[in-house]
Formats: sequence, structure tokens, C-alpha cells
Amino acid sequence: MKKDTYQSAQMVVERLIEDYGQDVLKIAYLYVKDQQLAEDIFQEVFYKVMKNYHKFEHLSSEKTWLIRITINTCKDLLRTSWLRRVTTFGTLEEQNQTQYEQPFDMTQSESNNELYEMIMKLPQRYKEVILLFYYEDFSYDEMAKILNIPKGTVQSRLARGREKLKKMMEERGEISGR
Repeated sequence: MKKDTYQSAQMVVERLIEDYGQDVLKIAYLYVKDQQLAEDIFQEVFYKVMKNYHKFEHLSSEKTWLIRITINTCKDLLRTSWLRRVTTFGTLEEQNQTQYEQPFDMTQSESNNELYEMIMKLPQRYKEVILLFYYEDFSYDEMAKILNIPKGTVQSRLARGREKLKKMMEERGEISGR
């Protein structure tokens, strides 16, 4: 990479980190539930951005593009055998099941923490739309671009995810069925 191209890419990355760095870190943490891994993903995401910003076509917002890279990086990490080798059996599942320290002020009460834990138990396709919609305030169109799926699929996954959460809450006796 030429020096001037490198410097301009570096300036773009610095601006993106300032504007969206917390969003990237938060999404990474929501996926992997480990602060250290989330920070590693953060670094990997911005390395990819620096390397590939010239390919960004501006068909979506920079934030949408960054979140998509973040989610794909998280999914890649969770799929790899590397993660299975560096985490002991059950470690990530145990983190799902127990109280853990959140680096973000997402769960302010015990009931919110319980809801978050239920969300994390959902299948990936429902979990990601619920997190993007409720925790990140993305629109259906933005989520469709981030996840590379049709808007109707986003809407149906969100509806099914809500139904699954409702059923989980009914089973726990937190709400009564109709």
C-alpha cells in the first residue's frame, strides 16, 4: 500500500473508531460474551476496514458496513476450531448461564439480565435480529443489509424470536399465557 493511501486509510479508521468503536465492541461482546475476545474482534474488524476500505461501495452507511463486518468476524471466530481449542469445554456456555460482568450498561436490573440471558439462549438467527433491533436500534432495512437477508426474513425472524422469548418467559412463570 502506498504511503499516502495508507495514511488516508489510517485517518478513516481513526474516524470510524471514534464514531462507531463502542458499537463494534458492544456487538462483538454480545456475540462472544468475553471482553478479551471482543477486544480481539474489535482489532480484527478495524484491520479489515483499513485493508479493504477502498472496496467499500457506499451502498449502505459506514455503520451498517462495520456492524456487518463485526458480525461476520464474530461468526467466523465462533465457527473455528481455534476457539474450541482455547476455551475449555463448556466455558462459553457457563458464561451464558451465570452472572457475568458486563462492560456496557445494558442490563441495569436483575430482570433485564435474565431477559438478556434468555435472548442469548435463542438460536443464532433469532438472537442476532433481536440484539440488532432492541440493543442497537437498527431498522428492518438496516438489519437486512447487515445480515444480507431480505427485509421480510428480518421481520419474520424478529416475530419468531419474540414468540420464542415469550414462550421461555411463560415457562419460567414470568408471564402468563393467554
